[in-house]
Amino acid sequence: MHNPESLTQQSGHLAWCALVALHLARREGKVQSETQENLFLTRWLADAQKQRRFPRAVAHDINWLLKQGRQLGVRARLREKLDYLWQSCSGSIAEQNDLFRLTSALEAAKSMGWDNRILNGREWSDSKALPASAGVSVLRVSRSSLDAAFDDDGGQIRPLMARLTGNITGLTTLLAHCGWEISPAEDEKISALYTFTAKSKDSQTPAADAEKEPDA
Repeated sequence: MHNPESLTQQSGHLAWCALVALHLARREGKVQSETQENLFLTRWLADAQKQRRFPRAVAHDINWLLKQGRQLGVRARLREKLDYLWQSCSGSIAEQNDLFRLTSALEAAKSMGWDNRILNGREWSDSKALPASAGVSVLRVSRSSLDAAFDDDGGQIRPLMARLTGNITGLTTLLAHCGWEISPAEDEKISALYTFTAKSKDSQTPAADAEKEPDA
């Protein structure tokens, strides 16, 4: 029997990933009309079902939305259904803690074709950690950096280090939607290194930097 809270979160996450994918497709000019919107979401749901991107618990949600999109076309109003599902299950992403927002963003990136992995110390510094082609969208996170980056409440307390190749512009947009930003980091020994920093909810000041500011 499924945990009701877990099922609600999983359904909300499915909806959020679909909405983010649609948002990025619009920015790239791939979706410019209601017909294209319905076609994009229907194909996205079909791919999610075929590739088993999400837990079995939300298979019913995917099947229902996919059936609606195929049978009703534009009249299915898939975006509105997904938005309602997200809002009713999860609320605003901005209200979640830093770790939750980052995890949601990276799961969404994975559903869009990013190859994400967490590496230990030896793997992290290995030249083979990244593909030979810079065009392949790959994200590698340092295990030690990840373990030290968050407190028990999921708030960021230290910068998170990751190595990236591929569509970094698209990933930057996705992360910004979740209140995170990335910036290149210089390191003579580690290539393609980036710093991930959460922004505080009340300002545009990165949360990890805000921790360092002295009290007035």
